[in-house]
Amino acid sequence: MTRLRADALLLMVAVIWGTAFVAQKTGNDAMSPLWFVAVRFAVSAAILAPFAVWESRKAATFDRSALKQAFAIGLCMAVGACLQQIALVTASATNGGFLTALYVVLVPFTTWLLTRGRIRPIILLASLLSVAGAYLLGAHGALVGWAVGDTLLLVSDVAWAFAISLVPLFLARARRPFFLAFLQFTMTGAIAGVAAVAFEGPLDGIAEALPSLLYAAVISGGIAYTAAIIAQGYTPAPEAALIMSLESIFAAVAGALLLGERLTMLAGVGCLLILLAVVVVELRPVTRPEARSPAR
Repeated sequence: MTRLRADALLLMVAVIWGTAFVAQKTGNDAMSPLWFVAVRFAVSAAILAPFAVWESRKAATFDRSALKQAFAIGLCMAVGACLQQIALVTASATNGGFLTALYVVLVPFTTWLLTRGRIRPIILLASLLSVAGAYLLGAHGALVGWAVGDTLLLVSDVAWAFAISLVPLFLARARRPFFLAFLQFTMTGAIAGVAAVAFEGPLDGIAEALPSLLYAAVISGGIAYTAAIIAQGYTPAPEAALIMSLESIFAAVAGALLLGERLTMLAGVGCLLILLAVVVVELRPVTRPEARSPAR
């Protein structure tokens, strides 16, 4: 796969994930959040199982270190997905998209922690812009004021950032994207299921949530998450995070068109600041082609 195709694939992922915030938000109206996550990713795992089996017959085996990385990625995804879904009980789809996009400024830090690569000073500026943007969006947005869910979204950003940073490291050891996707989905579904039994009681509301559940499980999960993993084998983690964070734009558009959510001018400025921070983070790789080599 060429780098251009990988970036195009990540853009498709951003579109799907942005619109998936509406499905996740409406799914919470019919099902409890942890059960929604459990069922969603159980379906995603079932979809990926045949691909993982096919891949195992063609790909080489990998060592224990790669397997540990895969389990770490699965754990990060489980934490991020559960916190995000719980957050959307009170957070708007618009806030969900924009606040989740803040992981883009965390990815260089998590990548540094894992690889000890140099952090560019411009990252500090991007972080300040993101904080300012989040304040304007949360404190002044019409119908999208700050809620407990928004704080949970910020916490989930840490889990997403580590997951994004770990994926290229795993793929460098083992070119097994379908296995990784299957393991992620299985772990997330299992962990969410156990938590749902412990904290939410019996499973209920599947019939009412079925359209949202299928979109989240098949399109956002089975297709988009897997596509993101494949593309990250060719696009460095910080740049992949930049492209995927564009989901915030599509989340805002979908929230406005389908849920009637609106942004005030100040909240709109906050959104622009967050997007500006995203652009600033990757300004050097965009303007200097030599900095765009894939992390393999």
